[in-house]
Amino acid sequence: MTGLSGVEVRQRYATFLLSSTTSSYNSLSYKLSLRDLEEMMAGRGVHVDHSTIHRWVVRHTPELEAEFRRRKKPVGESWRWDEMAIKVKGKLKWLYRAVDSDGDTIDFLLTARRDHKAALRFLKKAVRQHGVPVKINTDKSGANAAGLEAFNDEYSTDVELRQVKYLNNLIEQDHRRVRQRTRPMLGYKTFMSAAKTIAGIEMMAMIKKGQIDIQGSTPFEKFYALAG
Repeated sequence: MTGLSGVEVRQRYATFLLSSTTSSYNSLSYKLSLRDLEEMMAGRGVHVDHSTIHRWVVRHTPELEAEFRRRKKPVGESWRWDEMAIKVKGKLKWLYRAVDSDGDTIDFLLTARRDHKAALRFLKKAVRQHGVPVKINTDKSGANAAGLEAFNDEYSTDVELRQVKYLNNLIEQDHRRVRQRTRPMLGYKTFMSAAKTIAGIEMMAMIKKGQIDIQGSTPFEKFYALAG
């Protein structure tokens, strides 16, 4: 930027910040491929290729998620817990997710395996953020039941396990938010990029649900304030 005035430097930085924020927001929010976003941004006079958008998402999502978690609102004490399949390099991985009885997202965790150890890891992560719930409803998965039993044994808690199918309709419907956003991406090439991108998608879904305590009247304004 040699030879540029201070005003020009600030203008270029502001343009970069706005374009990266807008690209990241759109990438994590809508049912579009990264190439679709590249074309859409070009139509608005912002020229950025799809690989750059992907790098922005992978690079900035961890710091945005950390700040989001500091501002995340509390959730209810009755949880619905389930997992869904995600393809990484053509192989199935598992995204553990939970919502409360109002449909607010509690937490999520991408794992390589679907077993009681993965279930226990997810529970520990969710409890670190929100505390111990009163009860958890899950499907008939023996692994999830074993994970909760191990959690209760390890921490001397008494979280009630329920396995009522219709109660999990809420979390199964919420899975669609992730499926609708990940489907255009046609799978992920690495576990790391999958985990970071999904974290961004989950974060945006929570912002849209109103689960963040931050200024802004629209999801984009809240996201921009979070990134600012």
